Amino acid sequence: MSKDQTKDLLKFLEPFGDEIINLVMWLRDFAWDLCPEANELIYDNYNAVAFGWSPTDKVGHIICSIAVGRSSKNVHFGFYWGNEIADPEKILLGQGNQYRYVLVTDREKFPKAYIEKLVNEAYVNALSKVKDQKQIIHGYTIVKSVSDKKRADKTKKVTTSKKKKN
Repeated sequence: MSKDQTKDLLKFLEPFGDEIINLVMWLRDFAWDLCPEANELIYDNYNAVAFGWSPTDKVGHIICSIAVGRSSKNVHFGFYWGNEIADPEKILLGQGNQYRYVLVTDREKFPKAYIEKLVNEAYVNALSKVKDQKQIIHGYTIVKSVSDKKRADKTKKVTTSKKKKN
């Protein structure tokens, strides 16, 4: 099963450090447990490392996803078609036409039960977008893109330097 295939993803996440990697891999386990028949699509892009679960190998069918911003180091648990799923508690962020997400800073504060309901709805929604049932495949991890250039980390690094005495 693809849940065990972590080599490429861990390589892509390496620049983010252990704390973020641990949080992201915990979220990944959560998503795989909810979508065991789906496929994991991985994008190591200029702005972020992003990966999502889809019943096909198409980004347009993604059920849910995880993204880590290169400059912000923010971790999103998102929904590609988030504008089409109910969010009665109004916790999803995002002002665009479709993508919605929760900002994840701590696994203890992550609303698992609520997100599970949203994932179930997003799964049904994603399946409705598959026009040809022959596109459905199960249990693959697929690296869809790897960008040669990566956005620089914009977090300030404090350096100390001693002034030269005259």
